[in-house]
Amino acid sequence: MRHVRTVLGDIRPDELGVCDAHDHLFLRSPRLPGQELDDVPAARAELAAFRAAGGAAVAQWTPYGMGRRAADLPALSRATGVRIVCATGLHQAAHYDPEVLDGLSGGRLAELFVTELTEGIGTTGVRAGLIKVAGGFHGLDAHARRTMTAAAEAHHATGAPIAVHLELGTGALDVLDLLCGESGVPGERVILGHLNRSPDPVVHREAAAAGCWLAFDGPSRAHHATDWRMPEAVRALAEAGFGDRLLLGGDTVTAGARSVDGGPGMPYLLRRVRRRLAEAVGTELVERILGEHPGRAFGADWK
Repeated sequence: MRHVRTVLGDIRPDELGVCDAHDHLFLRSPRLPGQELDDVPAARAELAAFRAAGGAAVAQWTPYGMGRRAADLPALSRATGVRIVCATGLHQAAHYDPEVLDGLSGGRLAELFVTELTEGIGTTGVRAGLIKVAGGFHGLDAHARRTMTAAAEAHHATGAPIAVHLELGTGALDVLDLLCGESGVPGERVILGHLNRSPDPVVHREAAAAGCWLAFDGPSRAHHATDWRMPEAVRALAEAGFGDRLLLGGDTVTAGARSVDGGPGMPYLLRRVRRRLAEAVGTELVERILGEHPGRAFGADWK
């Protein structure tokens, strides 16, 4: 029987509820100096605003070494009533100081992922519910290949889903060649993020045909010139018979993008995106994308 692993424990997929399938409550990176998501009261306020808009759950894709603040997540979940799924995994090398990566050589990477999924993150007791990794622009460098190979090993050991940052929405088929082809991960255990940033219908259909989940996320990121094409891309996939493979997320990565700090933030997904997508594909499918699909995507037969 599958369960979604939240920071407060495992639940049935149908208990997850309306979910922002890709977002961040906390995040730190050398690539975003001065824009850190590192404020607990602001995170609590953002979750409360999302809850008030009808949200019930958030999947935080912040991986190892990027300021996840795992110890704070259970209290935030209890205080706001929003279920939280957190991540293990590793982002692109540019998001880390070299000494951090040097300490994760050899087989230690897969071991780290498995430990955080099954025993807990550090001494927090909080178990991750997904593995987050990242590709590069139209390809996979050595770091991405090593990280994804470790993620595949951790998936086979635990059953955990693998969520993938696609740089500017590119490289989806290279990722699937490595994860599903070389490494034997079932397509339904892979979530491809940021596909709205490269709205190529041929690539989208091929990725969906592989059985993976297609995440359209990032309406909080004002610099994405392709955002206006997202409803069109979702409709094309639905018309091609892949409406059951779709997810939606906000991907708030800077403090200024939070709704409580003047940005669109997590509530925008339900306040505006939900309504706009309903015009493109109908209310019934949008409600399934928000309320049913995340439980299926993040649910796992945990080992």
